[in-house]
Amino acid sequence: MAESKLYLSKIQLRAELDRCLNCKAQPCMRACPVNCNPQEFINFAKQGDMAQAVKAIWRNNPMGQTCGLICHDKFCMKACTRSNIDFAVNIPKVQATILENYQPPKENYLSVSPNGKKVAVIGAGPAGIAATSVLAKSGFMVTLFEAADQIGGALNMIPPERLPHEVIERDWSFLTNERFISLRLNTKVQNPLELLDAYDGVIVATGEPNCINLNIPGEEYVLPYIEYLYNPEKYKTSGNVAIIGGGNVAADCAFTATTGGAAMVEMFVRRRLSDMRIYKNEYLELLKRQVNISSLMSPDKIVMKDGKLSLFVHKNYFDGEKWLPIPNTGIELPGYDLIIKAVGSRADLKVSHEKIIYAGDCKTGGSTIVEAIASGRSAAYALNEII
Repeated sequence: MAESKLYLSKIQLRAELDRCLNCKAQPCMRACPVNCNPQEFINFAKQGDMAQAVKAIWRNNPMGQTCGLICHDKFCMKACTRSNIDFAVNIPKVQATILENYQPPKENYLSVSPNGKKVAVIGAGPAGIAATSVLAKSGFMVTLFEAADQIGGALNMIPPERLPHEVIERDWSFLTNERFISLRLNTKVQNPLELLDAYDGVIVATGEPNCINLNIPGEEYVLPYIEYLYNPEKYKTSGNVAIIGGGNVAADCAFTATTGGAAMVEMFVRRRLSDMRIYKNEYLELLKRQVNISSLMSPDKIVMKDGKLSLFVHKNYFDGEKWLPIPNTGIELPGYDLIIKAVGSRADLKVSHEKIIYAGDCKTGGSTIVEAIASGRSAAYALNEII
């Protein structure tokens, strides 16, 4: 995706700033899970004071630019008063554009005094990064453990045309400080309890690293979406691709497959099109890329035939309470080179201890980036009260 699509031009930015009604009630802030105040930073930007606009964004959100690129439109934009007149101000894109053009100063820890306590944070995704930010500003020495070789967690599964990884790194570069924060990549923590020997408290923000199974014959031929999105080049194909699932992650799989040159990409969704849990712009992008969406379809089995995969599916109907198969509607769809499952994921088993607090998707289930950031911040405040 071209940079012009990721960010607003100067003219577009000015137009969006001028559309803001400067509501004193600030409904956009109240709708934001981290209480970022769009009315405030837009007002500063209107006056040309970009330094104060940047400070207003970063006050509660340590991943301001990343969040601006991928934040859901159900929060500040849905609450925007302007939508009652024509359409909402594109607040996330305004935020991302401001931070792309007017970089924030590096987080200043000079006024922070160490409190003598050490905390471990497991997982360098949005929740873990947010928790680290709050704890470091409170004087804790924080060690951030990450099993992968780069920060970002599940954000790294988002196609780079939507979220370039350097944006995540840029947000992190303004937050991190060697005096208070130590990042340990390629370090998987098997048991959070063991860290309590060296740390006063632990925050676990490991997301949901385990794909949910389809529990059908031939599932061994299916590629989990986590493996696919983390290693798209490894599974690049010019053949046909089937994706089982209809959420945001399934959409990302479809975008990745089309970008990689797949001849045909088809999504199989158990529910109706209207029930798909994706953003409006994602749905439109799927149509633009000519991704076939087969709704009310569920898989029965997968068979390998002459080097190609056959997907057997049936139709569903809704009985008012649940989705059920329609008898005698099973069909075979042959000729797939790759079948990906994207029907959800689950967290690792939790351990119980008063000084171990969970945050992000491993606590709440799948969520948006801004909800994960809010969860990480809350976990940090809660741990601060305990230790």
